[in-house]
Amino acid sequence: MANFDIRSLPKISLHDHLDGGLRPQSIVEMASEIGLELPADNAKDLRKWFEKSADSGSLVEYLKTFDVTTAVMQTREHLTRVAREFVLDLANDGVIYGEIRWAPEQHLTRGLTLDETVEAVQDGLEEGMELVEQQGGYIRTGQLVTAMRHADRGLEIAELAVRHRNNGVVGFDIAGAEQGFLPSRHKVAFDYLASELFPVTVHAGEADGIESIKDAIVSGRALRLGHGVRIVEDIMFSRTDGETDLVVLGPVAEWVHDRGIVLETSPSSNLQTGAISLLGETMADHPFDILYDLGFKVTVNTDNRLMSGTSLTREMELLVDTFGYGLEDLEIFQINAAEGAFQAIDDREELIEMISEGFNEAGR
Repeated sequence: MANFDIRSLPKISLHDHLDGGLRPQSIVEMASEIGLELPADNAKDLRKWFEKSADSGSLVEYLKTFDVTTAVMQTREHLTRVAREFVLDLANDGVIYGEIRWAPEQHLTRGLTLDETVEAVQDGLEEGMELVEQQGGYIRTGQLVTAMRHADRGLEIAELAVRHRNNGVVGFDIAGAEQGFLPSRHKVAFDYLASELFPVTVHAGEADGIESIKDAIVSGRALRLGHGVRIVEDIMFSRTDGETDLVVLGPVAEWVHDRGIVLETSPSSNLQTGAISLLGETMADHPFDILYDLGFKVTVNTDNRLMSGTSLTREMELLVDTFGYGLEDLEIFQINAAEGAFQAIDDREELIEMISEGFNEAGR
């Protein structure tokens, strides 16, 4: 166990889905308002249902839990509420900058337009930030507008993201079933985003391997990889008497390593979805420590706090308990995240300064 308070440390959250971080009590209340039947009728049992359903070892099964959360996120009021509470929960966990990703195309069943959904979420984020400030805290946010990779709305969603670049949207993402849906399906969208000099992160190396990661870089021009843990499949280890004496990076791994492309790893989620099943089924099998030792730009994230029953504090505690990390290591993970944030360089430097100050204080 860590001998310092991880919750109080300043943190950066780069990979956190809006529809994966709802409060169970809020779901119960919003479902009641729209007449939606839930798998459980109280917050405690509903939380258990989410965690059990998500802990299946299959990304496909894991993704089914989002049918419930997105169902209560179809009105302006509900989107704003979810976004506001999301920010408050992040701030309570010590997050000073959070990028919130979500797919507007999944929130249109009750008549909202794409632009209205983005505006509703931004209203909630700003209300949340204001409340945190009133309470003496600090947090800044950015929206990552996501296109579903199995759908054909990539360009439309990319244009939406760029349209709102001065209203809280800081980047673009594609998400959903990875296998069989390479980023190249959305090449027109990625070409457009590149022409607009708009930052991109791509889910890759979670449910699919090196080909998916390579295409995220080539077709997607990804500056960050959502999860990216299967990059380890492009690394060759030579062992003698149980000791590793040679490590050779394949071409994709070398590109990601040498160019400092940020890996948005989410340890608990990566176990739950089977992203590291080739390596094992326990946290000790997660390639995070290998990638960190080799100098990859690793970051710690939650992915979906509701489904994984987690927080950024808990994810960092798990890594400390598993790999014996100290304060210095955790600070590096946060600085990696700050450097990879889709923010202007002055803002990133300010975040790094806040991280350094917070960690220095904790180390006294």
